[in-house]
Amino acid sequence: MKFDHFQLLMGKILNQAATAPVGSFAVEPERLHPLVLAYIGDAVFTLYVRTRLLTYEQQKVRVLHSYDAKMVSAVMQAVAVKELAGELSEAEQDLVRRGRNTGKAAPRSASVGEYRHSTGFETLLGYLFLSKQHERLYEIMDKAFVIISRKLLKCDEECGEEKNEGKTD
Repeated sequence: MKFDHFQLLMGKILNQAATAPVGSFAVEPERLHPLVLAYIGDAVFTLYVRTRLLTYEQQKVRVLHSYDAKMVSAVMQAVAVKELAGELSEAEQDLVRRGRNTGKAAPRSASVGEYRHSTGFETLLGYLFLSKQHERLYEIMDKAFVIISRKLLKCDEECGEEKNEGKTD
């Protein structure tokens, strides 16, 4: 997309947003591109994780951010969606597959496979949020939170053992 085209689209979006009546937006999630659904799903899961972490820590933003960043990482989302795969309906598995197959380049912090699985996970969450299937959305996010927490705990324990093995008295 050329910069002029980008500016035109931004102007159109801002004009529509400025003139639309409050609360008048309607979205058909079935018609949205998987990456748009993933964009929403990323925001939904990040907000969910951040608010859930407040149960455990309410003072230290640095600690909250550290855990939040690990939990919403592509690597951890890939772990969660793979473990949840057997619990997803056929339609939900199709959404994950659509998101996974978008073929966007992966960041350095995750493999291509992990990034694609996490995009599939976010696509599913975005769809559930926009289609107002909040009970199912929270069920999946609750389970993913537990899966990711256990994986991080296991990683911390294993990393601690490796550090201790390397020490000499």
